[in-house]
Amino acid sequence: MKVKLQEMLNPITSNNKYLINYAIVWSIIIGAHFAVMHFYYKLSIGISVADSLLFNVFFAFLGISLWYVVRYNDSSQNFFNIFLSHVLSALLLVGFWLVSGYLILKYSIEDVHYLSFLDNSFPWRIISGIFYYSVFVLVYYVVAYYKDIQESIKEEAHLKTLIKEIELNALKNQINPHFLFNSLNSVSSLTITSPEKAQEMIIKLSEYLRYSLSNKEQQITNLKTELDNIKLYLEIEKIRFGDRLDFQFNCSEKSLEAKIPAMILQPLFENAIKHGVYESTETIHIVLECTSGENNLEVSLKNNFNPEAKQTKGAGIGLKNTKERLFLIYKQNDLLTVNKEEKTYRVSIKIPQK
Repeated sequence: MKVKLQEMLNPITSNNKYLINYAIVWSIIIGAHFAVMHFYYKLSIGISVADSLLFNVFFAFLGISLWYVVRYNDSSQNFFNIFLSHVLSALLLVGFWLVSGYLILKYSIEDVHYLSFLDNSFPWRIISGIFYYSVFVLVYYVVAYYKDIQESIKEEAHLKTLIKEIELNALKNQINPHFLFNSLNSVSSLTITSPEKAQEMIIKLSEYLRYSLSNKEQQITNLKTELDNIKLYLEIEKIRFGDRLDFQFNCSEKSLEAKIPAMILQPLFENAIKHGVYESTETIHIVLECTSGENNLEVSLKNNFNPEAKQTKGAGIGLKNTKERLFLIYKQNDLLTVNKEEKTYRVSIKIPQK
């Protein structure tokens, strides 16, 4: 059985708080042992102190080693094997404790009355040794179970975090290839009709990709940084569509410092361009409004569209991915809403700030 080093660390010796409590408990036991021997059995103070200290301090040190017996007994073993292991361990430990303590006191104290008491007390010392052993094992099993539960919770939390990161990256990485594909097609067309615009678009595209790659692993950014990225994206699209595309940002100074998932706004703009600019011969105005409240950043993206134009069919991956990313990060399903009126399309998102 493979046992982790951290799991084998004794909870008593590896934690100062537990060690102090352990010493306090045994001090109480030693005091009670002394009181019984001195006041009930009328033994001298010196003998009572020697007997209570030797037997109890000795078992306190031996009891620490029982942690390793508990940890080496794999819970996957059957009950009989575990029980047999503890019976043998109890015989060895309690036997060693009794015989060692008995011989030390027998040959170091010459008081006849005490030696007679020592012989007569052997049976109840056996019982007390078995009781101590049982309490130690029971407590250690509770501690071991608690440690295993905590370890499982930590591993599960770590696994969930990894899965969440993978899902978020997968959703975010679906954005760039789609945009890059369209941009390269546009560059290809512009090299024939307008080489100057093609050159400008390639420069803007390289700036955008440099920005995206430098922030690839970042999940959270601020609104100002996100808008810088969006402006690059819109400038590239404006080269393609010219006067058919107009955009405006209305964001308060306070909102610019708000935290926001990286590249969360781009699918909204892609959606507005796809279902607005693509199908219209007139100018499509895209207006972004951002206000910062006490608990949320309110973001609204509005664009006009031609209701008579044939609507472009698509997989709807942009808004779907945005909603999924918001849920994965904030665990809320109501952060994205869509409102389509006669000639206006509006997407609103709330970004929790706490």
